Amino acid sequence: MNALTLSWLLFALCVALIGAAGPVLSRNADVIAEETGVSGSWIGLVVLASVTSLPELVLGASAIGLAHRPDIAIGDALGSCVFNLALVAVLDMALRGPGLFQVASRRHLLSAAFGVLLIGVVAVALLLPSGATGPTLGHVGLISPLLLLLYAVAMRSLFRHGGQDRHPASAPTPRSRSRLHGAIARYVGGAVVIVGSGIGLSLAAERVAELMGWQMSFMGSLFVAGATSMPELVVTLAAVRMGALDMAMANLLGSNLFDMVIVAIDDLLFMDGPVLRHVAPAHALSAVIAMGMTALVMLGLVSRPGGRLLRVGWIDVGLIGGYVLNLFALYRDT
Repeated sequence: MNALTLSWLLFALCVALIGAAGPVLSRNADVIAEETGVSGSWIGLVVLASVTSLPELVLGASAIGLAHRPDIAIGDALGSCVFNLALVAVLDMALRGPGLFQVASRRHLLSAAFGVLLIGVVAVALLLPSGATGPTLGHVGLISPLLLLLYAVAMRSLFRHGGQDRHPASAPTPRSRSRLHGAIARYVGGAVVIVGSGIGLSLAAERVAELMGWQMSFMGSLFVAGATSMPELVVTLAAVRMGALDMAMANLLGSNLFDMVIVAIDDLLFMDGPVLRHVAPAHALSAVIAMGMTALVMLGLVSRPGGRLLRVGWIDVGLIGGYVLNLFALYRDT
């Protein structure tokens, strides 16, 4: 068995493990929300989103710290944002009866707006003229502490606008405490599987890219971003089966916020100066497309479009179109 086949097998195995851990996270996140009285949207936005984004964090750290491949790290973070927004369309098309934008809470507008803001900050940094680094703090660009500050502001604002459930959990009993502790243990176990698989995925992706002769930006935005977003896909579909649509929507939008934190962490780990000045300009297009797709989601939440043909609405067409456009542009850049 040659090296390329082995690399693809490892890649597929890691994707399968990540996919298997997704339903575990979804089911137990629902139990945690029920037992603590915290809203499902907040659980999806913070608890699910941070864990399902761990593969991107691990891959970014590995790509920069071990392989010195900043294009894979940044391409994965921004490509995952585009992929997550395409999953909003998948979620809508998976629903029978009323569409997602007719039933989802308008509270998601706030997280989507913060998503546009954080991704926009990264887009501006990527669009700076070549060689213009802007202010720095040591080897880190000033953009990174700004991203972390904005993320903290976003989390505080989002908690104040819907973090608590309308029906707080009842007084804990020994049985409920045992159920909560069990859910937390299973949740942590699923998170460990995702982290381990994320490490293997990053190594396999780098090897496949090398053997296939692909540019790192294309590999990071297509294969790696899709694979590391597998938890979001599985959690989203599991939430549809459970009827927890707001949790799924919050997970997708929250993952995009956390992906921008990952960009800041990647910058911290990259020792040769601001990381966004050492990556392909094509990543700026991914950021701009992600902003446009997020704006489409916001339009859907405001306008509540009802007409769908075979479960496909015009917002879905726009989201899938944005994803395909991003892939085509990055492929042309290779």
